[in-house]
Amino acid sequence: MTIEDILKQARVIWGDRPMALSHIASVIGVVYGDICRQTRSQIEQGTIDEAELKKELGNLITSCIRWCDDLGFDPQECIALSQQAQARYAQHAKF
Repeated sequence: MTIEDILKQARVIWGDRPMALSHIASVIGVVYGDICRQTRSQIEQGTIDEAELKKELGNLITSCIRWCDDLGFDPQECIALSQQAQARYAQHAKF
């Protein structure tokens, strides 16, 4: 599946009405919170709901592509910029 395919499917699901940055930020917080709950479950109970975690990671991927487009950005360019930044960071990061 290509980025274009993901965007087309997101538009089928959500329509063409773009989200504003303030709404995008609040929705990212919800998804992040769902991922944090899985982390807490792993820490406290030693287990995660793998299907739920996969779904939330997928939500980030699909939604971020749509949000780039909503804000008038080319998702491909956004991805390329993030990969460049991550590569620079990883060169100096201590893992």
